[in-house]
Amino acid sequence: MSLLKIEHADHVTTLTIDRAETMNPLGADGDGDEFTAACDAINRNMDVRCVMLTGAGRAFSAGGDIKAMKNRTGSFAGSPPGISDGYRNNIHRILRALYGLRVPVIAAVNGPAIGLGCDVACLADMRIASATAKFGVTFLKLGIIPGDGGTWILPRIIGEARAAELFYTGDVIDAATAQDWGLVSRVVEPDALMDEARRLAARVAALPPHALRHAKNLMRQGRETSYDTALEMAANTQALMHLTEDHMEGIDALLEKRAAHFKGE
Repeated sequence: MSLLKIEHADHVTTLTIDRAETMNPLGADGDGDEFTAACDAINRNMDVRCVMLTGAGRAFSAGGDIKAMKNRTGSFAGSPPGISDGYRNNIHRILRALYGLRVPVIAAVNGPAIGLGCDVACLADMRIASATAKFGVTFLKLGIIPGDGGTWILPRIIGEARAAELFYTGDVIDAATAQDWGLVSRVVEPDALMDEARRLAARVAALPPHALRHAKNLMRQGRETSYDTALEMAANTQALMHLTEDHMEGIDALLEKRAAHFKGE
C-alpha cells in the first residue's frame, strides 16, 4: 500500500502521510524509496513552487513502527551492522529526500508528531499546528537514541537548552508550548488547519519559482558559512536573478501598481 497521497494544484504539491489507521508510522520497507521518488519529481518540476506536508487522520506521524521494533523486523532486523544499514537505506532516505527539497515546505501538523514524526515535521521550512498537535522526541523512553539526525535538526530550531530538555526527559509538549518555543509559527483550530496552510502556500507560490529555490538554498547554506561567504553567494545568485523575466515583471508590477504574474522565466 502506498505511503504517500500526492496532490498538485496551483503550483502547490501536497504530500499526505497516509496510514491513518495506525497514526502514520514511518520506516516500513520501501518508505525511503517512495519519499525519494516523490521529492525527486518535485525538484524536477518547475511548476511546483511550494510543498505542504501533513498526515491523514488524527496524527501527523507517531514516528517509527513500534511493532516492527518489538518484532525486530524491517529496518530493525538483524545484527547491529544490518540495523545501521536499515536506517541508512530506508529511514534516512525519507529524511534526506525531505531535506533535499529545493522549494519551501510547510508542515501542517494536524496531530501528534512524535519521534521520527517530529523530526520529519522539523525538516519543513515552516510549521503550522492544529491545537490538537503534540510534539515529542521520546527515543530515550524506548531505550534508543534519535537515529534520524534529530539531535542535529531540533537544536537549530528551538535552541540547545530546550532541545536537550525534550531529548533527556522524553516529555511531549502541546501546540501552545511549541509555538512559545518557536517550533511552530502559529496554532489554529483543527478544522482551520489545512485552509490556513493553503493560504500560506498560496502566498509562497505566488512568487517567482527560480528566486524561491535560490532563496531557500541561500538560507540553507547560511547556516554553515561565514558572512563573507554568504555575501559572495548572494552576489553571484543575484546577478542571475537580475537577468530573468520574472525580475522585470516584479518591477513592472510595482510601478504599475498591480499584482505580479511570475512565469518562471
